[in-house]
Amino acid sequence: MDYSQFLSMPQEIGLLGVFLLVFLYDTFLSKKAQNALPLFTCVAFGIFTIANVFLCDANCSIFGGMFVNTSATVAIKAILNIGMLIVLIQSVKWANSEYMTVRRGEFYELLLLTLFGMYFMISARHFLMFVIGLETASLPLAALIAFEKNRYESHEAAAKYLFTAIFSSALFMMGLSFVYALAGSLYFSDIAAMVTGEQSTMLIIALAFVIAGVGFKLSLVPFHLWTADVYQGAPTPVTGYLSVISKGAAAFAFMVILTQVFGSLYTVAWKWMLYALIVLTITLGNLFAIRQRNMKRFLAFSSVSQAGYIMLGVVAANEFGLASLMYYVLVYVLSNLAAFAVIGAIENKTGKVMMSDYDGLRSTNPWLSFAMMLAMFSLAGIPPFAGFFSKFFIFAGALSTGNVALYVLVFIALLNTIISLYYYLLVVKAMFINKPGEGGAIETFKSSCTERTAMVICVLGIMLVGIVSCIYGFLVEAAAGNVIGVF
Repeated sequence: MDYSQFLSMPQEIGLLGVFLLVFLYDTFLSKKAQNALPLFTCVAFGIFTIANVFLCDANCSIFGGMFVNTSATVAIKAILNIGMLIVLIQSVKWANSEYMTVRRGEFYELLLLTLFGMYFMISARHFLMFVIGLETASLPLAALIAFEKNRYESHEAAAKYLFTAIFSSALFMMGLSFVYALAGSLYFSDIAAMVTGEQSTMLIIALAFVIAGVGFKLSLVPFHLWTADVYQGAPTPVTGYLSVISKGAAAFAFMVILTQVFGSLYTVAWKWMLYALIVLTITLGNLFAIRQRNMKRFLAFSSVSQAGYIMLGVVAANEFGLASLMYYVLVYVLSNLAAFAVIGAIENKTGKVMMSDYDGLRSTNPWLSFAMMLAMFSLAGIPPFAGFFSKFFIFAGALSTGNVALYVLVFIALLNTIISLYYYLLVVKAMFINKPGEGGAIETFKSSCTERTAMVICVLGIMLVGIVSCIYGFLVEAAAGNVIGVF
């Protein structure tokens, strides 16, 4: 084995280096110095995020083709890094709370470990490598969800997540066993060659199992039932991480599997499977979101609906669809984390997470109301915010194939944006129009410096990402510049 191949994994090695620095800091520094661990983690990860954009070799294949780096994988990892950095900044105040004093090191180490697993999922071109990444990303999340061990809701959420993850992994592995029986290999390229000449019933059943396994990570209907309970029970920083980072990695991996491995089954099987999943996911996610009054459950069903929109980039099955998917994930990261930044700040100060608690928020906390309003407008796709451009490009990517069925699918998605506009504006109405209840509005308070920093980053992103056209242009070049690529 040529160990120099590891040098072609600068993002993974850099992330492992940050993990080791955090571990050594947490293990050996004095108790007094531990208070600076959250800021140290943010700075170390920020330096890593900036550095690996410039240091990564964009096109290489190592370990016999099991692991690749392409311009697209580099871009999606960079997007996940941005989201991870915002989550780390948001979580500083919570991590410095008295309850977290003895376990904040484990919190950051588990977060970094899950991101490491997602890196492997994104770059895997062999299902053994993919499963290693999937489990590395999934198992630490169960511990993170149960992190507030004195809360019953946290235990319940972790149990539901863990059991659902086990069953989804079992389905996924069952599908892989069928694929291996047919192809005799777990390499994506070998399976794709077999699929070209084989379209048996067993292969279609295997594909259904694979879609079910990955659909759990994306919260696609009907694999979404864990989402609301887990989002509500998990600590808010973990909920934010689950809603964007995990979903973004799974969406890209899903696209790779469907297009590169099962591409020749597009018209025969997975196209219609995915069409049905997208319609159900967007529609049911929207309908259930309308009924929610807990803000974390509200954003849980919102994220289910958003997963359906993300999948529109997958059905395009081309470079335009890939670029649109990456752009949508970037905008979704900024918009959703802006909402969670406000929810986290209010929860840390008051413990309130119900939508009715936000009545009259504008009169006492105008900055928080403004940030939440922009997040809701962006998630709803209202121009001129970034969410409008992300929806425009994801619809355009889906229609780029010229398939008549996709016109119907996009039309249904457009109708659903009207429903989503209604429930997102419910939050804005509560903050700016509704009168405070008997307990009065949430008192005026000043959020921490790190919470404000995270909000500023997200708000600037919401306002500028859609206008600065070079960002989308860069992603288009990344999608089209794959030497070893996704397609």
